[in-house]
Amino acid sequence: MQLQDILYSQGFGIRRVCSGLVQQGWVEVCVEGEMQRTTDSALDLEPEGLKFRVQGVAWEYYEKGYVLLYKPAGTECSQKPSAHPSIYTLLPAPLRQRPNKNAIQGLQAVGRLDQDTTGLLLLSDDGQFIHRMSSPKKHVPKVYRVAAKHAVTAQMVERLLAGVVLDDDPKPVRAAACVQVDEHTIDLTLTEGKYHQVKRMLAAVGNRVEGLHRWKIGGLELPADMQPGQWRWLTAADLELLRA
Repeated sequence: MQLQDILYSQGFGIRRVCSGLVQQGWVEVCVEGEMQRTTDSALDLEPEGLKFRVQGVAWEYYEKGYVLLYKPAGTECSQKPSAHPSIYTLLPAPLRQRPNKNAIQGLQAVGRLDQDTTGLLLLSDDGQFIHRMSSPKKHVPKVYRVAAKHAVTAQMVERLLAGVVLDDDPKPVRAAACVQVDEHTIDLTLTEGKYHQVKRMLAAVGNRVEGLHRWKIGGLELPADMQPGQWRWLTAADLELLRA
């Protein structure tokens, strides 16, 4: 694949822009373990596993993008936020500009978290992956650390596991698991995602959510060394944990 096409596929702009980056000497590619500057935009390279630098920033080629983001509070999972900054502003421009056959460019959030909810958020440009992770039919477990305003009683836990009725759905919604962490904190596992679901489930049992943090999807946990607002590529091992 030509170098300008590789850069285009990774979100560095239209091909003319990518060609210009190379010709102006802003691109280095890893050849036999060493970074080498090139001005040949038509240079033919094997893209798989290719490491390169653009304007001094290190990158690696990914045919499909799979990213983990530690969503901070006060951000919206929308390209056009209404009242708070978008989570997409936390990503570098190439991840937002990766070309896509669909109308929307760049990585897309796999489901949404409320603006005041923190924690593990996946993003990808792989439509099948997004569907598999977000479809309620796939029953992918998602674990939320819930801080409740009032003490959580055994009866509340029993009702969450048995199922509560939300105002827009006569079918009871059940938690797949509910583990008490302390008097005011539970880990709630859900396999579907309705609008404000955790908050509405707690309200249905006579309590109120004061803080909400998603720390696990499938078998993948939010890394302990990440800080709010940080992102990283998902590894092959991460993807296996999500499939488990």
